Amino acid sequence: MSFERTVPTGWDITNLEEVVDILDSKRVPINAKERETRVGQVPYYGATGQVGWIDDYLFDEELVLLGEDGAPFLDAAKQKAYVVRGKSWVNNHAHVLRARSDIPNAYIKYYLDTVDYHEFITGTTRLKLNQAAMRRIPVPLAPPNERAHIVAEIEKQFSRLDEAVANLKRVKANLKRYKASVLKAAVEGKLTEDWRKQHPDVEPASKLLERILAERRAKFGRKKDSFLTAEGDPPAEAPDGWAICSIDQIAECLDAKRVPVNKAERAKRGGNVPYYGANGQVGVIDDYIFDEPLVLVVEDETFTGRTQAFSYLIRGKSWVNNHAHVLRATDAVTASYLNYGLAHYPFIPRTTGSTGRRKLTQRGLMTAPFLLPPLIEQEQIVAEVERRLSVIDELEAAVQANLTRADRLRQSILTQAFSGKLLLRDLQLHEAAPIGS
Repeated sequence: MSFERTVPTGWDITNLEEVVDILDSKRVPINAKERETRVGQVPYYGATGQVGWIDDYLFDEELVLLGEDGAPFLDAAKQKAYVVRGKSWVNNHAHVLRARSDIPNAYIKYYLDTVDYHEFITGTTRLKLNQAAMRRIPVPLAPPNERAHIVAEIEKQFSRLDEAVANLKRVKANLKRYKASVLKAAVEGKLTEDWRKQHPDVEPASKLLERILAERRAKFGRKKDSFLTAEGDPPAEAPDGWAICSIDQIAECLDAKRVPVNKAERAKRGGNVPYYGANGQVGVIDDYIFDEPLVLVVEDETFTGRTQAFSYLIRGKSWVNNHAHVLRATDAVTASYLNYGLAHYPFIPRTTGSTGRRKLTQRGLMTAPFLLPPLIEQEQIVAEVERRLSVIDELEAAVQANLTRADRLRQSILTQAFSGKLLLRDLQLHEAAPIGS
């Protein structure tokens, strides 16, 4: 790798080993079990950052840590090195570097985030940067009087970028909350209040439900009381013309048809049929279990604090594992409305297990009280929800595009900095600015 064509006059090209002290020999790895017996107030660092705490320290200074293995070497948007200060303990998954005299540690850190590591790393599944390869990484070295200015300019630009990214993330979070509020308003009847006033003669949902249950009993030879009834209070008060029912009364549970297939076996089988789990598609497979619209509901996951929807709608050929309940809507409810009604349902009191990963049992799901509108109103609700969600989706796409652009801009700032262009541009802007500006 050569920098002769990119670095300005007056800069040098040298290897990393010439500009840093390598302190890898002082690292000491401590396994998690032992650290549990030695918990303290000293940060314990690994390949990409702090991974715990410990009761003693190996270093007490500012250092640059560069991933040795497990770092995202081939992801240009992610950092490979970071600066630590004060007391620290470092394991053997990060190289420990100290910039030599007149070179800021941050200069080294920022430069190492720009390196193309393809010719320096080894391995396939877990990439490794051994010390011999690390030593020969070429470093463009600015004159001593420019190094601190380069770091300052990078950090000024990053500060502005960080503020913009924080604003974008706030917008993204607000859009997610707004999406949830749209669905909540929809399944509580608030989006169709005016519509109901204009259509007072619609058949109430109670009559629809009674008719569909009778048809299901006749078709499957079920007794009148064979459907599970709702247990507990509904999520909200039912509007006029709506009914309160259980999920079992309006949907069939097809959990018995699910078949989990592990990742290794799926890799052998290949295919192009979507393979679904708790939170969406997790792979593909060569065969299918279902071929119809279905609503999948999380069975075991982290329910507390979750902002992602608990349900999602799938269509066509599919294979589902045992981490998602499978529901087929009856003629009493459209699949889309059933999905919207369950997406942000208050399931937590109906789950079992620890505070982390909890389980929504089949009974807990099928006895959940559900607000059922008349069928024609369901269609109105779905149309209004999809109109609003379409607008939200467009805004989310725009926000995500800007976040991606911010990642590229961050890399551009670093690239310009270590080719001398960022500082040159800053000096030109100052020279061109009017006096007193």
